[in-house]
Amino acid sequence: MQLERLVPALSPVNVVNAAPVEIADLAYDTRGVIPGALFFCVRGSRADGHELAAEAVARGATALVVEHELALSVPQVVVENTRRAMAPAAVAYFDHPSSELDVAAVTGTAGKTTTTYLLYEILRAAGRRPGLLTNMERRVGDETRAASLNTPEAIDLQRLLREMVEAKNTACAMEATSHASVQGRLDGVRFAVLVFTNLAHDHLDFHGSMEAYFEAKRRLFAQAEHAVVNVSDVWGRRLAAELPGAVTFDAARDRLDADLKLPGSFNVENALGAAAAARVLGIGETAIREGVEAVRGVPGRLEFVDEGQPFAVVVDYAHKPGSLERVLIELRDLARGRVLCVFGCGGDRDREKRPVMGAIAAKLADMAIVTSDNPRSEEPMAIIEEVLAGAPGLEVEPDRRAAIARAIESAREGDVVLIAGKGSEQGQEIAGTVHPFDDRDVARELLRTLQPA
Repeated sequence: MQLERLVPALSPVNVVNAAPVEIADLAYDTRGVIPGALFFCVRGSRADGHELAAEAVARGATALVVEHELALSVPQVVVENTRRAMAPAAVAYFDHPSSELDVAAVTGTAGKTTTTYLLYEILRAAGRRPGLLTNMERRVGDETRAASLNTPEAIDLQRLLREMVEAKNTACAMEATSHASVQGRLDGVRFAVLVFTNLAHDHLDFHGSMEAYFEAKRRLFAQAEHAVVNVSDVWGRRLAAELPGAVTFDAARDRLDADLKLPGSFNVENALGAAAAARVLGIGETAIREGVEAVRGVPGRLEFVDEGQPFAVVVDYAHKPGSLERVLIELRDLARGRVLCVFGCGGDRDREKRPVMGAIAAKLADMAIVTSDNPRSEEPMAIIEEVLAGAPGLEVEPDRRAAIARAIESAREGDVVLIAGKGSEQGQEIAGTVHPFDDRDVARELLRTLQPA
């Protein structure tokens, strides 16, 4: 595509060194630059793409998108915000791929991944040949790929959607996050249906307030042909009132006509949301039932680790106050004995939720051990001290492996051990280094070698 064809989508302030150049790809990371690429100089938290522009040109970039003119001889499209410019450029470059797919997306604090998997299986049962975009994996055609961000950067997202079209997918089930909303990663995506699961305390370090967090979700519905909203949730009731024509679901009102294999009452809500979205897309009850029943588990979401021990060990991604509370309440109903909980809070993230999570664990677990999650650049004990502010009496073991061992050693017949916070993550980030660590593998190894009390 000629650069001049892309320029209108960028809403430029100015064009410097204008020249007729062919654009072979779009890139925002120098490692992804190929000859002929249009390179977006994005300002990130760790690096400014403007400082990497010369490297991008050396790698073959033939034009740049910048926020100010650089001393380089290639064409430069000057825009107000390079990050926000990526989405409209990618939509234009990849020729509006979401217009050729039924994109069924899920947004909310909790339940996004599970609801997305349920939707994927329903779409598949209906013969829609869906693609999949979650924080755990991506499926394009018959290919499965690793994932990083829940919602990819705009260029990556539009490229993936175009690849799905070319791979003969006719639908896509995906997560839609509030971060992606604010950063413009989802701009230009046409949602055939968008599901709202719930809203609870999380990401306030990024959004600043619950009102701003809600608005980040709310704005996505302007891109949706159909809205499906959980009115069991107080924020969902507000959203439904603001969206005339929204389809609503309510766990206290609606019945799920399927044998749901996933434990937990919150998974009933997830399944109801997926079913409601499927109906909006014209999918019949038989395919809905088959799809729901096909999901027997989602990695790292209430995932049981069974090595023949006389107590249950459950790994769950619960890393937010509301999620931790819901899981502990569900496991209380499951346990014949005590509920033991190992949990922590991530570093460089919302600090306000730390004492709240401590208080929840102290209230709902018979034994709670505070440990490290992903401390990232923070000092692990500093994070733990903030957790303890909400529950001073909790047991502390900063070493996550040792904390899991302590809980397993303490478990007795009929107890339930919850290892919360990391789910299916396969690494632990400490001081900028990601160390291999999978709660499920660690628990399995310990169960094989340690004798429970």
